Amino acid sequence: MKTDAEVVARRWARRLFDVRFHRSHRAQALAIHKTLEQYLGKTRRADLERADAYARDVLGHARYAPWLYVYAAIAGRFKEGWIPDNYYGHVVVPKVKGNYGMASSLKSLQRTIFNSDAFPDLAYFANGLFMQPDATVIAPDALVKRLFAKSDVVIFKVDNSLQGRGIFFFDRPTFDIEKVKALGNGVFQENIAQHDILGRFAPRSVATLRITTAVNDEGIVSARACYLRLGRDADTHVKSSSHVRIPVHCATGELGEHGYLTDWTVVREHPDSKIRFAGVKVPAFQDCLATVLDHHRKVPYARCVGWDVAVDEDERVKLMEWNAEHNDIKFSEATQGPCFADLRWDRLAPKHRAEEPSMPVAQTDPAAGLTKSL
Repeated sequence: MKTDAEVVARRWARRLFDVRFHRSHRAQALAIHKTLEQYLGKTRRADLERADAYARDVLGHARYAPWLYVYAAIAGRFKEGWIPDNYYGHVVVPKVKGNYGMASSLKSLQRTIFNSDAFPDLAYFANGLFMQPDATVIAPDALVKRLFAKSDVVIFKVDNSLQGRGIFFFDRPTFDIEKVKALGNGVFQENIAQHDILGRFAPRSVATLRITTAVNDEGIVSARACYLRLGRDADTHVKSSSHVRIPVHCATGELGEHGYLTDWTVVREHPDSKIRFAGVKVPAFQDCLATVLDHHRKVPYARCVGWDVAVDEDERVKLMEWNAEHNDIKFSEATQGPCFADLRWDRLAPKHRAEEPSMPVAQTDPAAGLTKSL
């Protein structure tokens, strides 16, 4: 049984975490908004004021306004129904996923959960055991034979790998089982030979589609947003620290005219290959959509999932991973949103302000696009 002191300590620790969480988001959003204004011009004062009012009166706190500034800057106007990224992480994720989203971080469970060959999984390492996708334990010598049966290179992703970190490439001559054990639990995946239409942008790294799906209150799964992630010339795989993102039309699979660098600088072409985005259509796009929708129906309790999808040279869909915790929505909300307005997530915030952990009240100067703490 917890003592009163333990309860108070946990409460204050949570409040401190929340303060840092929202401050980090505010700093990130305001920096992005400043960059966007350099390329797109000043956001209208009326739209910033509407963002402030919406954050305060609908979402319950002024701290949700900065991401709305970003969305309004890209859209050219304010739209009701947008979900700020910090509101999504602080309010929506706990309400619509609980702890169920955590399953997506455990790579060895992918085949067990979905019973699907769409994941390019070759083997798993978990708690000291090497296993085949059917969870059969295999010896180290059999593991090596299995991993390199069709290719001289395999990829290993550790559990809880995020934003392109925790990904390692192994080749047959230098494969070291002890090194894998030192990395920790994770999944071995085949090295994808991607489709030429996508590979010409950045040949060294496999392009991935991020498709976001959601489940409504009737249990119907639908695709809400999509964008393409491309690596840079120096990247062996797509990384959040360097990627290029381009919105993809959810009905047609066509790339948008504009893409965005990591600082949200607007570009019309890949910065290295100089290939323009406009006019390019993602191959096997309808198959990509059908695959993620079918898989989300198997895990409806995680109400919103971000799927990372690759398309190989034979137009086969490969599910690289699924993200069911705080998956990225801010880019899609800014470029394609509101993506979730019909789900009424804006009503999930606590009804009484006292229910939320306290933090310094934000005072916004809409004309300058700056927020100050009182």
